[in-house]
Amino acid sequence: MNPLSDKISSGNGNGSASATPREGAVVETAHPAKPKLGRWLLAIAILFIGGLIVGLVPRFRHREVLARETIELGTPTVNVVSAVPGKATASLTLPAEVRAMVEAPIYSRANGYLKKWHVDIGARVEAGQPLADVDAPELDQELTGARAGLAQAEAALALARTTAVRWAELLKTSSVSDQENAEKQADLALKEANVDAAKANMHRLEDLQSFTHVTAPFAGIITARDIDVGDLITSGKELFRMAQTRTLRVFVRVPQSATAGIGVGVDAEMTVPEMPGRKFTAKVVRTAGAIDVASRTLLTELEVDNSKDELLAGSYAQVSFGEMKQAPALVLPSNTLIFRAEGLQVGVVAEDGKVELKKVTLGRDFGKTVEILAGISAADRVVLNPSDSLISGTMVSVGQMAAAGKGEGN
Repeated sequence: MNPLSDKISSGNGNGSASATPREGAVVETAHPAKPKLGRWLLAIAILFIGGLIVGLVPRFRHREVLARETIELGTPTVNVVSAVPGKATASLTLPAEVRAMVEAPIYSRANGYLKKWHVDIGARVEAGQPLADVDAPELDQELTGARAGLAQAEAALALARTTAVRWAELLKTSSVSDQENAEKQADLALKEANVDAAKANMHRLEDLQSFTHVTAPFAGIITARDIDVGDLITSGKELFRMAQTRTLRVFVRVPQSATAGIGVGVDAEMTVPEMPGRKFTAKVVRTAGAIDVASRTLLTELEVDNSKDELLAGSYAQVSFGEMKQAPALVLPSNTLIFRAEGLQVGVVAEDGKVELKKVTLGRDFGKTVEILAGISAADRVVLNPSDSLISGTMVSVGQMAAAGKGEGN
C-alpha cells in the first residue's frame, strides 16, 4: 500500500481516527522521564556530612590540644643536671699535726722553796742532768730525826741480842725458866723489827730529800719554765716541761674512703708551710685500728726524723701519701641539695617522669659544688633548685639538661 491510502483509510466517516491500528503498522510508544529527587537528596546528604566533618574535626583537634596543654601546664617543668666525677688527684694530701716523740711536765716530790734553777727554755739536757734545787728545811729535820731514831733502835737491838744470848746460856744450867728465856728471845726479835722500820723510814726521807734536786728524766729540750727563785714548790706545781724532738710523731686523720691503703710501713712525704719546696720522709708506724664515729676518719701516726732540728714540735703540716690514688667522688652543684628532717637528699627524675628523693652522703664542700660520696650515680638526672613542696612520686617534665658547675672538685 501507498502511504496516501493509508492516511485516508486511517480515519472514519466523521474524520476521527480509528482506535484500532492496522495490521503490520509500527506503533511508537512514548516513555515517561525518570525522577531526579534521589540524586538531589544524596548530594544534600554528602554536603551535610562534609560540613559536619569540616566543622567538628577542628573542634576535636582543638580539644585534644587544649587537654594536652592543660596536662603540660599542670606538670611542673624542672631543669636537671647529672653528677660528674671530681678532679682525680695523683696523691692523697691531708692536714697533720707534728708532736714530740716524748713530752712530759716536770714536778718536784719535795715541798719547799725554789733555791736555784739551772736551765731555761730552749736548753738541751741529758738524762739525769740537774734542772733545779729546792730548799726543804722541814724535810732535812725529819731526816735527821729518822737517823737518830735508827741509832736508838740499833742500840736497843744490841742490848737485846746480848741479853738473849746470856739467858740462853743460863737456861742450860736451869738458872732461869723457859718462860723468861722465851721473853728475852721475843724482845730480840722485836728490836730487830724496830731497826728495820727505822731504816725504812730513813730511806724514805732520803729519797724525798733527793727530790729536792730536780733532774731531767730523759734527754730532750726544755720547752717551758714556770718557776723562779723563791717560789713555793708543792707536789702539784709544774716546774718545767720537756720534749724529745730528735724523732717526731705526726698524726693524720685519714678519711674512711682512703683507709684501705693505710698500713704500717707505708711511706709518705711531709711538708710545712714555713719551708716551701722542702719535703721530709715519714713512715706510718701505727693506726688507731678503728674509725672515729664522729669524723669517720682513721687516726694514723707517722714518724719523721728530726736529727737536724729543722722541724718544731706542735707545728701544722701536710702529709701526702703518694701511692694512694683515690677514685674521684661525684660532684653536684650545691643548689641541688634538699635539707629536711630525714637528712640530706636530692631529687632524681626517673624515665617515667616521676621524682624520687634519695639520701646522699656529703663529702667536701667547695662552695658552688659539693662532693657526693654515696646515694646517686653519674647517670641520674638530679633536679636543680628543687622546690620545698617536692616529694617522691611527683610528675615533672624535664626542661633543660644543665651542665654541672665546675668548682674546686672538678
